Amino acid sequence: MRYIRELERKIPVCAEYDAAVVGGGIAGIAAAAAAARNGVKACIIEKQFALGGLATLGNVAIYLPICDGCGNQIVKGLGEELLRLSVSDGYSKIPACWEKGGNGRNRSRKRFTVTFNPPSFMLALEPLVLDSGADIMYDTRFCGVKKRGSAITHLIIENKDGRSAVACKTVVDASGDADVCAAAEEETVSLNTNVASGWFFSLDNKKPTLHVMSESYDPSGKTVPGGKRGFSGVNAKDVTEQVLAARRMFRERVHTLPLNIPAIPGLRMTRRLKGLTELQEKDEGRIFRNSVGMTGDWRKAGPVYCIPLTALAAVRTPNLVTAGRCISSDSAWDITRAIPACAVTGEAAGTAAALLCLSGNKSFASLDIKLLQAMLKKQNVPVDKKL
Repeated sequence: MRYIRELERKIPVCAEYDAAVVGGGIAGIAAAAAAARNGVKACIIEKQFALGGLATLGNVAIYLPICDGCGNQIVKGLGEELLRLSVSDGYSKIPACWEKGGNGRNRSRKRFTVTFNPPSFMLALEPLVLDSGADIMYDTRFCGVKKRGSAITHLIIENKDGRSAVACKTVVDASGDADVCAAAEEETVSLNTNVASGWFFSLDNKKPTLHVMSESYDPSGKTVPGGKRGFSGVNAKDVTEQVLAARRMFRERVHTLPLNIPAIPGLRMTRRLKGLTELQEKDEGRIFRNSVGMTGDWRKAGPVYCIPLTALAAVRTPNLVTAGRCISSDSAWDITRAIPACAVTGEAAGTAAALLCLSGNKSFASLDIKLLQAMLKKQNVPVDKKL
């Protein structure tokens, strides 16, 4: 590979935040809102012009279950608030059994899940974030970090104003691709087994209809079924080729008039943190001492996973925490990348970031876990099965 040398230059510090959240998907929204609601100055740095990530711009318009499939709601707090917000336009309804006064006996037969209209949800998300007190920076790409010792002091960003820096006390990596973790030289795990995929809407009999289109994929991320081409989500050429492959699939298979196609790549598992704890499928039912939330298995009824802070917190960078699909989740990655888990880990990360700033602690590892759990419980977040 050939190189050129870019001249060193001074860049302005354009803003200062207690909690800087990279990525405005469901995890980033929950993180920024939780941090701001807990009294610290927070922002979302988002490269697109809308919030919601794959849920809105990717048309992944099913808010997967926030229950365990056996009649128990295990995701509350912002996870439930966002679910209810997603259908506040009346596009669909929450299952009657899950409403107040609903028939509880039906909850073991009907999961707490909804479908939503992506553009409506996207429009509703902005007021939620802004009303929390957090700022939004659109059309802004995260480019790198500046550290003092092992801690991040600034995020390097680029937008229409050019290159600048955001001073920050804590950082939440909700990029989906562990971009901040990689820039901070954390150990990460990446996959190149993503397949061509994309969800779209068509107008059928004057009614918007959701179509889920995807090549077969391996939930473990180890292989690409059928010997097809796999794609990395952290390689520029691969990302472009995945989008082109998905659009070829649309042209070949879609025989109705597309109403709304994805605006971003439909990538499932790209790159994640390798934390002190890597969540496994065999951890189903395990109660971690430092659990900060729970999620179910969207694919089947029964399993419940507690999510420990050590699966969110970076190892080498004391003031960096992850949220969403790039948390430290190994064989459970296909479970924790879903919308409910993104909301849960986002709220936990944002609350932890607020506590770190307010307490004067220097690292997520040194936080008083019982105090963090108490804060989350006050926010109506079930931390583990005991609660």
